[in-house]
Amino acid sequence: MRILVVEDEPSIAAQLSEALTAAGYAVDVADNGVDAHWQAVDEGQPFDAVVLDLGLPQMDGLTVLKKWRAAGRSMPVLILTARDNWHEKVAGIDAGADDYLTKPFHMEELLARLRALIRRAGGHASAELVCGDIVLDTRHSRVTVGGLALTLTSHEYRVLDYLMHHPGQLVSRSDLIEHIYAQDFDRDSNTVEVFIARLRKKLPADAIETVRGLGYRLVVP
Repeated sequence: MRILVVEDEPSIAAQLSEALTAAGYAVDVADNGVDAHWQAVDEGQPFDAVVLDLGLPQMDGLTVLKKWRAAGRSMPVLILTARDNWHEKVAGIDAGADDYLTKPFHMEELLARLRALIRRAGGHASAELVCGDIVLDTRHSRVTVGGLALTLTSHEYRVLDYLMHHPGQLVSRSDLIEHIYAQDFDRDSNTVEVFIARLRKKLPADAIETVRGLGYRLVVP
């Protein structure tokens, strides 16, 4: 899963990026509203969720959000605001925000809210994603098969996480690349095949189906 952090305070942006990366996400960062709009609309980067500060230079967060929604970008957005003002919170939600947090905030709460937003966007109610014997605990970034814990690399986890959020759906190689790597990462499409091959050795037989020329599908029993 890929997250865009829009925050102009360097220390907060660094803390968010570090915490989100440790939680298994690919993270992109923008420090002003113009850059945030450019990444999400002009470049059309496929973010799974956004953490958006309202007090941004060049273009404020509320304007950015309105422009995103007007352009048809529907990714979940968690607003950060330094002002404990209910009018601003209402304006943010009316503009298309899905949730908000007031600064200062606890990182664990932010991570929990993000997990919930991403789950709901994919139609999942529980913090545990289940597909047959495979269970992915989004709270602790843990995967078990038949109750036995799996050891996965960060990129193997990201691939499986994305497939588990879209069970039974055809996911193209390009989609996986876009959602497991941050923008500035040196992407190699061949590595996706490597990650899939490694996952197949650790998951039940035939758990991941290859649709030749199109992509992959997590098979729902």
